[in-house]
Parts: sequence; structure tokens; C-alpha cells
Amino acid sequence: MRTVSIDIVSDVVCPWCYLGKARLEQALAMTAGQADVAITWRPYRLNPDIPAEGIDHQAWLASKFGGKDKVDSAHAQIAQYGKEAGIEYDFDAIKVGPNTLNAHRLLHWALQHGRDIQNKVADMLFKANFKEGRNVGDHKVLVEIAREAGMDGDVIAKLLESDADKDDVLGEIEAAQKMGVSGVPFFILDGKYGVSGAQMPETLAGAILQLANDEGGEEG
Repeated sequence: MRTVSIDIVSDVVCPWCYLGKARLEQALAMTAGQADVAITWRPYRLNPDIPAEGIDHQAWLASKFGGKDKVDSAHAQIAQYGKEAGIEYDFDAIKVGPNTLNAHRLLHWALQHGRDIQNKVADMLFKANFKEGRNVGDHKVLVEIAREAGMDGDVIAKLLESDADKDDVLGEIEAAQKMGVSGVPFFILDGKYGVSGAQMPETLAGAILQLANDEGGEEG
């Protein structure tokens, strides 16, 4: 059976990225036994200018999208999509809009422990932000997530205090932008096919199966 690689360009504070992850998991359930899939999370920052300490998330959203009523309406729609995909959002719980560079560094280090660990960390970051209202720009929160995922929290704490791998993460973001990624989630299948947005599970499943049955690809 051929392995299909899926690189997910994403930001951990993007509600559509969390939805995209849930829908991809539904697609993987649909294709179970018919395709092997290798998932890698790639960084993107929707709001790179946010200071390290974060901002007032609710005030920022209201100013950006034209008032609280518009924000609440958009959130209600996304929450409904999330419910259909099996995930929960608690948008009111989010008080701090974080700079996500350190969260992406954590995902970068998690990948060194394997894709399963990285995927676990990605899931925990999304849940921390969207379900628990925790500040995923806070070093303590990131260390707790790392420990819970089975990583060495003391090592991660020291790395976060340094500039380790910042250039690598920023370089990956720049590479994605040069490739034409201007919004997330963005799925790159087999390193050559781009799929933008939180696509429906059926669409993702169809693409996965088509590539899994492509004899010109790489055997898993």
C-alpha cells in the first residue's frame, strides 16, 4: 500500500485549521485500510505582529471584524461546523490572542520525536486554545503540553528561553508564502498537490484514495 504524505500548513489559533484537522481525521476514518497517510504539521502565522505577551483577543476580534455581533455570528457558524466534525469551541474562553511563534517551535521539536508525537501536540495546542482558553504563547502552557505529550519538559523550557530554531520556523513560513499559501489551512498532498481550506471529509478522502492508488508514487 502506498503512503500518501500530507503536509498541513496551519496556525494553532486558526479556527478553520482546527476544523480542517477534524475533517481530515474523518477522511482518514473513511479511508482506513485503503491508504496509509503520513501527516506533518507546517507553520504559518496569521498575525505575526502580535507582541510576545499577546493582546486582548476579544477586543482585537471586534475591531478587526466590525463589532462583537459579527464576531459572535461567525463563531456560531464555525462552532456548528465543529460540532458536526466532533470538536468543541469555547470562543468566549479565549482571553489572550498570542504570538504563535513559540507554539510552532514546539511543533518543530515535536516532529523530531516522530509524526505521532507532533500530531498529538498539534491536537493539544488546538484544544488548549479553542476549548480551554489557555494562552498557547505562554511558556508554562507550552511546557505542560510538551510534558503531557511525552516530551522532556525541562529541555523544552530551556529551548523556549533561547532563540533555538526560530529561523528555521520563520524560514518554513516564508517558503509557504513563496509557494503561494496566503490562507490556512492549506494541505499539500504528496508534496505537489495543494488543497486550500477546511475541505469536507469526502473531498479529502477522495483525494487520498486517488493518490494511494496512483502507481507512479512511492510505496509505503
